[in-house]
Amino acid sequence: MSQIDDARQVLRETFGFEDFRDGQGPVLDALLAGRSTLAIFPTGGGKSLCYQLPALLFDGLTVVVSPLIALMKDQIDFLTRHGVAAARLDSSLDAAEARQVLADLRAGKLKLLYVSPERLAGGRFPGTLAGQSIALLAVDEAHCISEWGHNFRPEYMKLAKVADELRADRVLALTATATPEVAKAIARAFRIDQADVISTGFHRPNLFLHATHCREHQRLALLMDRLKERAPGPAIVYVTLQRTAEDVAAALSGEGFDAVAYHAGLDADRRHRLQDRFMASRSTIVVATIAFGMGIDKADIRAVYHYNLPKSLENYAQEIGRAGRDGQDAHCEVFACAKDVTTLENFSYGDTPTPEAVAALVHELLGQGTTFDVSTYELSQEHDIRPLVVETLLAYLELEGVMEATGAFFSEVKFQPARPSAEILARFDADRAAFLRQIFRQARKAATWFTLDVPAAARASGESRGRIMTALHYLEEQGDLVLKVAGARRGYRMIVDAPDLDCLAALMSARFLDRERRDIDRVRLVVDYARATDCLTRRLLTYFGEDLPADCGHCDRCLGIIPSPLPPATARAPGPTESRRLADLRAEGHLALATPRQQTRFLCGLSSPATVRAKLTRHPTFGLLDDVSFARVLVFTNSEDHTSEGP
Repeated sequence: MSQIDDARQVLRETFGFEDFRDGQGPVLDALLAGRSTLAIFPTGGGKSLCYQLPALLFDGLTVVVSPLIALMKDQIDFLTRHGVAAARLDSSLDAAEARQVLADLRAGKLKLLYVSPERLAGGRFPGTLAGQSIALLAVDEAHCISEWGHNFRPEYMKLAKVADELRADRVLALTATATPEVAKAIARAFRIDQADVISTGFHRPNLFLHATHCREHQRLALLMDRLKERAPGPAIVYVTLQRTAEDVAAALSGEGFDAVAYHAGLDADRRHRLQDRFMASRSTIVVATIAFGMGIDKADIRAVYHYNLPKSLENYAQEIGRAGRDGQDAHCEVFACAKDVTTLENFSYGDTPTPEAVAALVHELLGQGTTFDVSTYELSQEHDIRPLVVETLLAYLELEGVMEATGAFFSEVKFQPARPSAEILARFDADRAAFLRQIFRQARKAATWFTLDVPAAARASGESRGRIMTALHYLEEQGDLVLKVAGARRGYRMIVDAPDLDCLAALMSARFLDRERRDIDRVRLVVDYARATDCLTRRLLTYFGEDLPADCGHCDRCLGIIPSPLPPATARAPGPTESRRLADLRAEGHLALATPRQQTRFLCGLSSPATVRAKLTRHPTFGLLDDVSFARVLVFTNSEDHTSEGP
């Protein structure tokens, strides 16, 4: 029996399917032949089977990298029900659960292990995997590896290097939203031959696309009309802001719809309950920010509405791809309102740090010597730059070859012994027992927990920080103590001697400005799509490099519904009232609002580390000009005060 025949047998006996879906066969052929592969399948196209099934055929471990804890949990529940030895390591596990997973890993009991990109790309975990035979490294959401993608995540850039270090036999990169440019970047990073880039195309003939032009005050009525005129069924309504999700869900509930709001501001238990309710329902409408939907695999979603414009065509394609997975017709409509353009562009402008802030951060970062460590949180607070932007700057410096990461660690640990220290120490030889006894003496005891300042303990003992943490983690794994960590820090080593810091800072600022430009271009491509008078399906597919031979025949434009011009946003400029409010705000003397750019973010309703710390997002003036473009508000704040700009 050939390998592909074995795969078909596993497909039937373990997964209950009679045959492969489009694209799965070629991907499996390549993997079974030992070649790395890029699978570009639409949302719901069956990507997960491409690593789950071969994992059962390979000798060795399959490691799946995914940023989605919910997806990990759902897939592992499915696999374990079918007798597959699968586990996950993520932040939702308690210490005992994590110890058991690590024990099973070392004992060779696991076939699949799911981890986050942060865990695989940093800290001591790659060392834990070093002794394992990695048959397959599967990287989900692989478009995040590319700066040209819509969702670049700094930790993803290290995964290609990690794959080499782990000597993985083969790599499977998976994504649902790769333009031709992004696909090339992924293939280049993992050394995947073009012949092994498998794309099934993005065309879903059962998705009926609609784009309706409207003014802001018309959207809610339009949404209600659509919901009333169509047969009841599960639906998702995507919005940009958390408060919009709450307001729209309340309005729909008031009209008798089974509607709920879902966003990142809800606690985890509430989000899980809402997701479970939606999965089991045949009528629930979820009004959600983009926090909802990743990893959702519900076949009968009958409609996806974009109450607000999506921030990119990649996001749009991924979000409408959650509809109609059962093959039945599904309605996908975007309500195009010009005001959304201002909101989306302001988010991009608000994330871009000023040249002054970048220069200050670069000089602080690279002026610490050959080896150093930093706290992303502390850098964010000190320079008033959002943490993710700080992480991106650190990644840019690594990409430039200026420095390299030496690993993440925690500056403080708390531990609670599970047994007397004498009993713990008795299991070790004299030297190791003396080392552990010295570490225990450095810890401060509270009611039930001991607190250890790791750098201070390293200095006092003359031992390395790494050895101390390795010992504590070992004791945790053995069940000798319960461990909590805090004060996350990242270690780095300089590669370039005496780099030109001013030149580097200018280069970093230019990259952020280029990133800002690309993000704004993506917003404008969404507007162009909504304004299009030709086939919407064909236009969307063209963006992803796919040629549809003929128009779809059932989108708005194919049905002859040509919209009137997109109504312009209400253009207003700050006037005397806003000038007085700004003057009053400045008179309050908030350090977090010391510069025109900080004030511009604040007036546009964009929080920053400094304004959050000062609790200024509750201030009555916060978001006063959230319907005005960032550029116009920046002109206003500069004209009112000619002080030089800082962060």
